[in-house]
Amino acid sequence: MEKQNVYEKPVTLGNILKFAVPTIAMTVFMSFYTMVDGLFVSNLIGTEALSAINLTAPVIQLVTAISTMLATGGSAVIMKKMGEQKTDEAKEDFTFLILVNVIVGIVMCAVGYLAMDRIFAGMKLSPAVEGYCVEYLSRYLLFTVPILLMNNFTLYMIASEKATLSLVCSVTGGVLNMALDYVFIAGLDLGISGAAVATGLGYSVTAVAGLIVFSRRKSLLHFKKPVFRFRVLANAATNGCSEMATALVTGIITMMFNWTMLRYVGEDGVAAVTIIMYVLMFASSLYTGYSYGVAPMLSFYYGEQNHHKLRKLVSLSMQVITVISAVTVAASFLLTEPLVSVFARPDNPVYGLAVTGNRICTIALLFIGFNIFASGMFTALSNGVVSAVLAFSRSFVFMLLTMLTLPLFLGVNGIWLATPAAELMALSLSVSLMLKYKKRYGY
Repeated sequence: MEKQNVYEKPVTLGNILKFAVPTIAMTVFMSFYTMVDGLFVSNLIGTEALSAINLTAPVIQLVTAISTMLATGGSAVIMKKMGEQKTDEAKEDFTFLILVNVIVGIVMCAVGYLAMDRIFAGMKLSPAVEGYCVEYLSRYLLFTVPILLMNNFTLYMIASEKATLSLVCSVTGGVLNMALDYVFIAGLDLGISGAAVATGLGYSVTAVAGLIVFSRRKSLLHFKKPVFRFRVLANAATNGCSEMATALVTGIITMMFNWTMLRYVGEDGVAAVTIIMYVLMFASSLYTGYSYGVAPMLSFYYGEQNHHKLRKLVSLSMQVITVISAVTVAASFLLTEPLVSVFARPDNPVYGLAVTGNRICTIALLFIGFNIFASGMFTALSNGVVSAVLAFSRSFVFMLLTMLTLPLFLGVNGIWLATPAAELMALSLSVSLMLKYKKRYGY
């Protein structure tokens, strides 16, 4: 009954924010995990090691892509069943999907170790950077299963009205990560491997907490004897395929950025890209957190066919995203130099590259929020195909097009402009698809 009371509240800005703010705070804090690694690594080890973290990012995103698909798609399927009052079936599906994630994590960890050396050997990196890449990833992969569980439990805590607990877990894990980064890198001199272990242990906090919380029958969602339903797995995969595509494609695009920068500037360019990605990741986490926060509401109202609440929720969400976009753009422009100086000193060649790049890439923040929400909304409405089209077009098709053309005419500035141009193209597609499906879903 607790869950019904929350979802039956009027759809007002205050109630939406009460539901979404803990999730926003959680995703913002989660974005610190990688940023903290970058901060300690760049200052205590050097920009070569910072470049290595970015070069390993595509492999890490590949490892987590399937988990992201099952987490987001599974959450939409399960919350839709909760809205249809099929609570027992939803709990069986929840347990089944968690088990699938554990199996996937074990397999992906093994594959990662087998492919790791070949991947970095083919990049023609300096021996130092290649060594950092192998060292970082080999430690990171040890935590594959806890990281996949963290991805899942984060969303299921939100759906179970435990967004505050999810926030507490994220904050605790982030603080632990920061403390261990200092201990392992500065204190014990473990180098970049210490940064990887610190991140893995930080992620494990949510994984352990989730296992405890969802073992209790008092929880809205809790473990129950799983039932294998191929259709549930297929629906979860279909609904979440856009998020998987985003994770996979983000890895590919990151590799393209790295290769292009290596060609135009060298390894300093890769370090600059890393810094700018941290800034964009931090700003994007605001939009992602909001989308995750309202997704269970969208799924629930869709399940009970409450078009009035659905329509009001989407309308208010557009207003919230507009405000966030304006604030993040202004903050990014004003704080460019202080942000970059945290990772690279002004006398470092990386500093000038990153300052220029961040000022250009900040334009993308005007569009990113709307594109993230549109894709997340269609996932929550169990339309994984449309969500996948949006995510794939935004993250791959448009990025590929701009990355291949703009640098030819504008050089390094063309690399920085690729992201704003791709997001603007994606915005036009998002708007057209939202208008096309407005009558079908009644938002």
